[in-house]
Amino acid sequence: MKYYIIAGEASGDLHGSNLILALKEVDPKAEFRVWGGDKMEAASRNLVMHYRKHAFMGLFPVLWNLRTIQKNFKLVENDLHNYKPDALILIDYSGFNLRVAKRVKTPGLKIYYYISPQVWAWRKSRVHVIKSVVDKLFSILPFEKEFYKQFDFDVEYVGHPLLDAIQEFNSGNQLPEKEFHNLHKLSGKPIIALLPGSRNQEIKAQLPIMAMMSTKFRDYEFVIAAAPSINEEMYEPYLRKYELKLVRNQTYELLKFSEAALVTSGTATLEAALFKIPQVVCYRAGAVSYFIVKHLVNVSYISIVNLIMDDSVIKELIQKEMNPGNVEKELNLLLYESSYRKKMIHKYEELEKKLGGVGASRRAAKGMFDDLTGNNK
Repeated sequence: MKYYIIAGEASGDLHGSNLILALKEVDPKAEFRVWGGDKMEAASRNLVMHYRKHAFMGLFPVLWNLRTIQKNFKLVENDLHNYKPDALILIDYSGFNLRVAKRVKTPGLKIYYYISPQVWAWRKSRVHVIKSVVDKLFSILPFEKEFYKQFDFDVEYVGHPLLDAIQEFNSGNQLPEKEFHNLHKLSGKPIIALLPGSRNQEIKAQLPIMAMMSTKFRDYEFVIAAAPSINEEMYEPYLRKYELKLVRNQTYELLKFSEAALVTSGTATLEAALFKIPQVVCYRAGAVSYFIVKHLVNVSYISIVNLIMDDSVIKELIQKEMNPGNVEKELNLLLYESSYRKKMIHKYEELEKKLGGVGASRRAAKGMFDDLTGNNK
């Protein structure tokens, strides 16, 4: 079978690459053409465009890049027509992917959605678009199946692919902690990980306050996990001013060896939780963007950990609450209040049980291949 896969950010690239590997197992004759990142390129050997060239987040970046976005729509439409895949697989990234699906939907093309858009949080009207253009949706969050059931749309819950990624990491050759410290010229002090996001505007908003904490906790080493698509120049002012360290392509190693983490909301909150690292969510956005989102979003929490647990497992410091005083206060609790740490880690263990166990990538791949070949009937 021929598969065309579109992902628009680092987490989608990770999950897309694991899906490609799983598809190769269930379909030895599989061929691929993808929009993604380095990991999907390595897995498929056929990258059309890197996500850093077409992923725009927020109202104003989208408006400023409308012409590029329109060109990308035309490019993917023509490329799909020429490649003639058996299946188009869309990974999250709904603003782009749902528009692509509407443009290219034809009777001969199966369209699968892997990692649902967050329609349960805002713009529920997108459910009707999904129903009209998507042949099958593969969900990774346990509450999504019930949500879609309200709209008479049966989705397949496959579990969360991060469990696969972390299992793969844990089963590989492990870098000893001392070697990790030596490799990045760390002092040997306990580490506090900083994960300020994967886009320029996120980093500019979160990192100044995160970095400032290094002046409050002198007994700890503060280390930034660099996003794959961000150049080092973005981090350089903070590295110099606060004498921070930077690691690239070793986020899991960093989390594994950390005592606590300051994390921008997103997949990183779940990664920290699965490594059992106490954390606080630090999130600020532009005033206009936040005002719009606040009046559209219909969820109690912004972190995926709290959403899955339907509980305030980790503290969320949002907008004005994300200030130096509050971040310092929360970090003190994470580092020095043992009962606070233990309670959070216990909740992490409950969370892991809710996520369905390892094998999400293979379950999704098999579901797609069975649907294409009629084996699910």
